[in-house]
Amino acid sequence: MVPAIRKSVILLGLAAFAVPAATPLLRLERSLSAMGTTFTIAAYGPDRFVMESAIDEAFEETGRLEQLLSNYRPDSEWSQVNREAAQRPVEVSEELFNLLQKCLQYSRESEGAFDITVGPLMKLWGFYKGQARIPRRVEIRTIQSRIGYRNIQLDPARRTVRFLRPVEMDPGGIGKGYAVDRMAEILVRRGFDSAIISAGRSSIYGIGAPPNEPRGWRITIPHPRDPRRHVAEYYLKNHSMSTSGSTEKFFAVGRRTFSHIMDPRSGRPAEGMLQVSVLAPKTIDSEAWTKPYFVLGRQWAARHKPAEFTVFLCEDRSEIACVSLP
Repeated sequence: MVPAIRKSVILLGLAAFAVPAATPLLRLERSLSAMGTTFTIAAYGPDRFVMESAIDEAFEETGRLEQLLSNYRPDSEWSQVNREAAQRPVEVSEELFNLLQKCLQYSRESEGAFDITVGPLMKLWGFYKGQARIPRRVEIRTIQSRIGYRNIQLDPARRTVRFLRPVEMDPGGIGKGYAVDRMAEILVRRGFDSAIISAGRSSIYGIGAPPNEPRGWRITIPHPRDPRRHVAEYYLKNHSMSTSGSTEKFFAVGRRTFSHIMDPRSGRPAEGMLQVSVLAPKTIDSEAWTKPYFVLGRQWAARHKPAEFTVFLCEDRSEIACVSLP
């Protein structure tokens, strides 16, 4: 019998969305479904027309990025690379080339724990279509021959991408974070100094601070096993936070739980961690690094994380142990 995948969204408490009664500023909140998630902007400002125009522009950017990065749209630039790069070098836009360079950098720095070619493993374990199962070892070995970031060859001089063997890139590890950063750039350029952007409530960027809270936008991290409790609280001020956890998407067989967070090196779901949050200046970085820290664990994160990152981890022990790595 095929076990059903259970989904549980990690909710980050955006308590600062409440409007102080005495503030003279307007508050505007809008949401848009794009890139397989829901993007939400909440902002304060004196002019509703200006605010609506800027938010429209930010949401238009998510549509443009969906067209660029989607691996479900056959006409996207990302899909073109997946189709053709195993046969020939594919010339790509400067934006996509820079993103792929960034992805390979994450892979090298994480010792392969971040890998944009991990998609076939996700499909094998049934996390894409809700048909969860434990594959046989021979199936895992076969699929592993089709993944590996080292098979992606970038030529900066010609701005081309070439696959040394057939692989399939998946933008899921960086797409939302990159979109949030682009939206934030637009709002700042349009004069916003008090706004917060979330993508699926798992990647968040706070611009400035809300009225009456100079520390920034208050974000709470829920307990990985009891969402009614909070295990940490942070304030985002021109800063991002992303969270990944084993309770987002998982299935259980007997007493074992298998999460959707894959270790590309073993071909199996990572174990030992329940939840990881990363705070960083850029959302693309905080989103990308949640999974390597989940896979590699607390000691590796403590040794290798950049000084400007804060990492909050909850380990899966007999009693859940949560720790902050400032």
